Amino acid sequence: MVPQDLQRQIWAQLAPHRRIAVACVGVSAIVLLPIRSAMIGNGWPDALNPDMLLAIAFDTTVGTAWCCQIVATILLLFTGFVPGSMNVAATAIVSALLLASLSFTGHAVMNDGWRGVLHQANDVVHLLAGGAWVGALLPVFLILPRLEDSSTRDQARAALSHFSMAGHLAIAGVILSGVTNMLFILDGLPTDWTFEYQRLLTVKIGLVAAMILAAITNRYILVPRIVRHRGSRALAIGTMAEIVLAIAVIGFVAWSAMLEPAA
Repeated sequence: MVPQDLQRQIWAQLAPHRRIAVACVGVSAIVLLPIRSAMIGNGWPDALNPDMLLAIAFDTTVGTAWCCQIVATILLLFTGFVPGSMNVAATAIVSALLLASLSFTGHAVMNDGWRGVLHQANDVVHLLAGGAWVGALLPVFLILPRLEDSSTRDQARAALSHFSMAGHLAIAGVILSGVTNMLFILDGLPTDWTFEYQRLLTVKIGLVAAMILAAITNRYILVPRIVRHRGSRALAIGTMAEIVLAIAVIGFVAWSAMLEPAA
């Protein structure tokens, strides 16, 4: 979605952020299995119990998810050695696999049979659409200053136009798959606030609605101003607002992932 010259600049600028992110993924993947072992077993003494670790890794759905995440993390480390422009595609593909592996655990595996398969498939769509939306925000934020430079202005405008078109699809995917996930889990709206999960889900829905409002404001109010050589600063603020809201949404998802959704 970004012209080649500008793509190389942004990719190089993202390099330190990418290394930090991959390191965080690697560390979290390594420590996740001992934490799961302590939760399922008899507390922290089982966190490093070899028999418990092996049983969870190879005999449970959370273990299957963990094995997939470890493989994807190793592949993600190796993408750093892929040469040239193929590095971008390799990183995107492996990151998508890593996101999709999250559908093997949590509420996505609460159903059996075809309902379970459809639930997991829908969860993959939700994860990938959300990843595309949130993942594009930082590159967009880094592209915006290029609008002030006459040598990169046209490329930056073209990139923003492409991101805008893809963003519509990603947001639509998040909304449709999110509603479908809610119906799979709750068979309705989160109206029973005696359950912490439903309270958190309500807050998450409000945050996503705020993200959508920010995205609409950015696209239909601020982007047209850029065409008239105004508004790039306001668009940068709007994009940062989306990033902050996205971090909050991910936090609420992580918090609620293992909670009992309903009776």
